[in-house]
Amino acid sequence: MSKRDFYEVLGVPKNASDDEIKKAYRKLAMKYHPDRNQGDAAKPAEEKFKEAKEAYEMLSDPQKRTAYDQFGHAGVDPNMRGPGGAGAEGFGGFAEAFGDIFGDMFGGRRGAGGGRQVYRGNDLSYAMEITLEEAAKGKEAQIRIPSWENCETCHGSGAKPGTSAKTCTTCSGTGTVQMRQGFFSVQQTCPHCRGTGKIIPEPCTTCHGQGRVKKQKTLEVKIPAGIDDGMRIRSVGNGEPGTNGGPPGDLYIEIRLKKHDIFERDGDDLHCQVPVSFITAALGGEIEVPTLQGKAAIDIPEGTQAGKQFRLRGKGIKGVRASYPGDLYCHIVVETPVKLTEHQRKLLRELEDSLKKGGGKHSPSGESWTDRLKNLFT
Repeated sequence: MSKRDFYEVLGVPKNASDDEIKKAYRKLAMKYHPDRNQGDAAKPAEEKFKEAKEAYEMLSDPQKRTAYDQFGHAGVDPNMRGPGGAGAEGFGGFAEAFGDIFGDMFGGRRGAGGGRQVYRGNDLSYAMEITLEEAAKGKEAQIRIPSWENCETCHGSGAKPGTSAKTCTTCSGTGTVQMRQGFFSVQQTCPHCRGTGKIIPEPCTTCHGQGRVKKQKTLEVKIPAGIDDGMRIRSVGNGEPGTNGGPPGDLYIEIRLKKHDIFERDGDDLHCQVPVSFITAALGGEIEVPTLQGKAAIDIPEGTQAGKQFRLRGKGIKGVRASYPGDLYCHIVVETPVKLTEHQRKLLRELEDSLKKGGGKHSPSGESWTDRLKNLFT
């Protein structure tokens, strides 16, 4: 089956900037990551994840992107030939870059002197759930992440004790082979030893020839004050180890905020619902409201209506990139009394009769509503 257009895979136009390409890839990677798709959805998600990863690796590299824009998949796939009749002159600078493009496929690059290819390790993702208070103040936490250590049985050689690895006869230990296509000579990873330059006739039974085993390690993480939901912290070098001496990948810690009982965060601002008795709303008074820094007082003016909003400056959260904190918005919810006694019911009816005698001045919203109804039916 033919490959889809890389720009179509990422959902970006052909003139997309590097930032737009990166943003589109991150969105797809988050959606289709194997850790987030289990069961029947795992296989399709894995395919889409690999497809997005390949598209990003090609379009994020200026040299590969230029080749792809000019020649399509033929420009970046060593198994496909270029346009018919195109010689070295027709390809121009692309011919010189051919080896580098294929040598760098998926993070691989040639070692010094054309030796074995080394590959950067994969990045890891870790989801950390924190409270709103922890996000506002910051915190230090410990997390457990997977790590790789040398196998104690074979001491990292990958070979069964008493045996040893042999030099790969296909690539003579270089880890790469030359593949000729017309005018070009393309260097690729050796398919026999997979770039290691060695073959292990009798693999170690503990690590199955990898020379390392997967374990867990504890990592100290500092969460900066003001961090928000969806933000990521990068821990350099704590991803999966590279291959053939390549650099390790990075660990990305994604922050997820727990739902708060009182506050709802909107950027650096906070919002909360404040219940007020209808007596206080009618007569006015002072009420206490919660903030992340403690309690604060609000003066409720006489005749306050439901939905009235009060703003407390500086009582929100100071974001990681902000120079000053946001605000707290208190939304008034007027409570209707329940489970009334007969005496209380009588008092309320007397109050209602008294208010009706006063006309519309006691109920501005009601008078306005009545006028709108009249206009509707006349």
